[in-house]
Amino acid sequence: MTSDTATTDLMGDVGQSKRFLNRRRRETGLGYLMLAPSLLIFSVFVFYPFFKNFYLGFFRTPPFPGLPARYVGLDQFREVLTSDYFTNSFRVTIVFALLTVPAGIILGLLLAMVANQRLRGIGAYRTIFSSTVATSVAVASVIFGTLLNPQVGLLPWLGLTTNPAILENPKYALFAVAVTTIWQNLGLSFIVMSSGLQAIPDEIIEATEVDGARPWTRFWRVTLPLLSPTVFFAFVVGSIVAFQTFGQIDLLTQGGPIDKTNVLTYAIYKALRDQNEGKAAVLAVALFGVTLLLTTAQMRILERRVHYGN
Repeated sequence: MTSDTATTDLMGDVGQSKRFLNRRRRETGLGYLMLAPSLLIFSVFVFYPFFKNFYLGFFRTPPFPGLPARYVGLDQFREVLTSDYFTNSFRVTIVFALLTVPAGIILGLLLAMVANQRLRGIGAYRTIFSSTVATSVAVASVIFGTLLNPQVGLLPWLGLTTNPAILENPKYALFAVAVTTIWQNLGLSFIVMSSGLQAIPDEIIEATEVDGARPWTRFWRVTLPLLSPTVFFAFVVGSIVAFQTFGQIDLLTQGGPIDKTNVLTYAIYKALRDQNEGKAAVLAVALFGVTLLLTTAQMRILERRVHYGN
């Protein structure tokens, strides 16, 4: 009887394991079936264009239309990535990101700190601070293009003249485009920082006030560490957006003067406009690689300083 009971129990366990495995297989199959449409769309609109673009980089565009592209392998990658054209575009992109990302985060945080005060009528200021989030790149570019116009802009109204105009001046054109970008993205930065500040428990801030901590000490020792996940998110996303900037460059400077605002995205556009698909493909792959390396470095280096504790 003991042996028969043990055998029955063993068979019951085996049957239960088989039912569990069958159920897991059905659930796994159902999960993949539900993901299939998304995977298909992702493959068609992301994976295929990326590998196709990488493939086009192996073919040099002929100098005259109608001629077949010539396979050159990695020679075109080597030629484009070591050229002064790519080096200048890469440098301009880095400078543009350094001008826009930290400034946008700092200004958004300062405005969020002001709007987080318990003052009468502060809701109106929150609306004003976040209003630029509804402004498109085209609208922001038109506004600042008009303000910086040397004939009808703000500077002539103030009695200031610039020769050449700011957007045509190699020294100030990139800075002017950066100011436009910061203003256009300030609303989003303010909203993100405000949400992060509101997520900090009031009890913690009140406890530091009771302990006699000064405002700067409270901000540096308490508020900023608790806000670090939000700042980290804004920094990573802002860097990616800065490396993909195109609209304001196209509307304000067209990459000029003398390529001083020719960021990588606009360099790709100019190559396509010149019907040089091979060069544009190489630049696009380079932009992807630079963005991937930058994001990976930020995730590995900056995230170490992020405080996820409650």
